Amino acid sequence: MAEENPMRQVMIDKVTLNIGVGQAGESLENAKTLLERLSGAKAVPTKAKTRNPLFKIKKGDLIGTKTTLRGKEASEFLQKALKVKDFTLLSRSFDRCGNFSFGVPEYIDFPGAKYDPKIGIIGFDVCVTLKRRGARVSLRRRGRAKVGGKHRLTKEEGIAFAQTALKLNITG
Repeated sequence: MAEENPMRQVMIDKVTLNIGVGQAGESLENAKTLLERLSGAKAVPTKAKTRNPLFKIKKGDLIGTKTTLRGKEASEFLQKALKVKDFTLLSRSFDRCGNFSFGVPEYIDFPGAKYDPKIGIIGFDVCVTLKRRGARVSLRRRGRAKVGGKHRLTKEEGIAFAQTALKLNITG
């Protein structure tokens, strides 16, 4: 039996943490502090892409915060975050490219997090981006090329990776 081609292996590219608060001010600073405490990485504010008069949001307003983890830190954080979900996700959590997302409703459910009355109860989103080796060709500056159709990830391959490597139960 031949070994699998190393270029076909699926791996975690990055884990992005996101909190949307809808407005600038103290709640945005609390969300930024929370993400920095949980992840150990610097959090950056996110801006509104479009205006929404119903919520009194103008284009360019600061409405949330996010941080990105890569490598070993991403894998360790993901294992802790999946404990909150009891290592179970719905199949609709996966997009057509194999990436998946889930929410943590209250940060105090996260292992090792303690309640802070100044912050209150806030939830956050965890988005996991998967890739194969060689995906860099579409991002590099010199010699840019498209990733071939057979080399792109599918939803089924993302689910298979989550079940084998992350020991997830996929339902629905």
